[in-house]
Amino acid sequence: MNDRLRDVYIVDAVRTPIGKYGGALSGVRPDDLAAHVLGALVERSPALDPARIDDVYFGNANGAGEENRDVARMAVLLAGLPVSVPGATVNRLCASGLEAVVQAVRAVAVGDARVVIAGGVESMSRAPYVLPKPDRPFPPGNQALLNTTLGWRMTNPKMPPQWTIPLGEGAELIADRHGISRQAQDAFALASHDKAARAWKDGAYDAEVVAYPAASLDRDETIRQNTSLDALARLRPAFREGGTVTAGNSSPLNDGAAALMLCDEEGLRASGREPLARVRATAVTGIEPEYFGLGPVRAVRQVLERSGHTFADLATFELNEAFAAQALGCLAEWPDLDPEIVNPRGGAIAIGHPLGCSGARLAGSVAHQLAAAGSGVGLAALCIGVGQGQALVLER
Repeated sequence: MNDRLRDVYIVDAVRTPIGKYGGALSGVRPDDLAAHVLGALVERSPALDPARIDDVYFGNANGAGEENRDVARMAVLLAGLPVSVPGATVNRLCASGLEAVVQAVRAVAVGDARVVIAGGVESMSRAPYVLPKPDRPFPPGNQALLNTTLGWRMTNPKMPPQWTIPLGEGAELIADRHGISRQAQDAFALASHDKAARAWKDGAYDAEVVAYPAASLDRDETIRQNTSLDALARLRPAFREGGTVTAGNSSPLNDGAAALMLCDEEGLRASGREPLARVRATAVTGIEPEYFGLGPVRAVRQVLERSGHTFADLATFELNEAFAAQALGCLAEWPDLDPEIVNPRGGAIAIGHPLGCSGARLAGSVAHQLAAAGSGVGLAALCIGVGQGQALVLER
């Protein structure tokens, strides 16, 4: 190990178009989605010998279905990389993809690796039903299957009830705390769709999206280009009678994968590439589980302090939109942040939120935005179920 930390660069980043639940990617196994972005990323750096990849980290929030048995290693093998390339799967729920990036950053920074690929994958469409083992053998009567797509299951009874409320009810609590109206949430959701549709029309995603060849999907599937405030206003509250959180101002269920290549200076030379951005700082923090959506608030402040930057220095900010109420609650606690730089190409309400993929998607998007601008500072942050927040600062 070196006596000083090495600089870590993001060389490239790719992602699939994000598919909707039961949509164009629902027939694709998550290990195949992960292998696709991994293979595409390696192909885009032809000067790099794949045997020089020291490790692969992939985030995944489920792990109960076809992505079991270490989806990162499965992706390495399915992508045809040398069997000498290892792989590890990590889980930080909604930020699993960003956690994979952070672990890759640490490995490169301390000298344990020179070239690492990090990413994330989730197929919420293919999340299995599971049958818990009974307390005793051969129980009489019927047994219940549990859906592993999203949220709590097999909850430990020792957990305080307020910690295990549905995610949408947590968003309602944030709306209550900050006085966020239904109209404000719907307007935020509409802006997310409008920005995402415009970004695709303008070719903003051309540099990072790699379509899955066996699926007829060439853009994010849940963008509603023709929605309106009137259409959003007609939707019923989804989590609380008389509430404000609806399917229209929440992120949908999705399928997708993303991957980034990270290198030190020697790995960068081996890749033959100009980097998109340099990693400056990372942070992760905890919060009361019922207010999980406000998890990024302290993490973002912490990562800015560690990076030596302020909100005024940021050129772009990718904040995961689990719910409009959650995103607006965070923005309310960052009065110095210009909201115009947040999610300039649309957010998860429009693009989608395949849990294990999203953190990698956000980090890759910030890197590509900085590269397109030629310089600047960018930040990616996510709230995390069970009460956490994670953030990353990049520079170019």
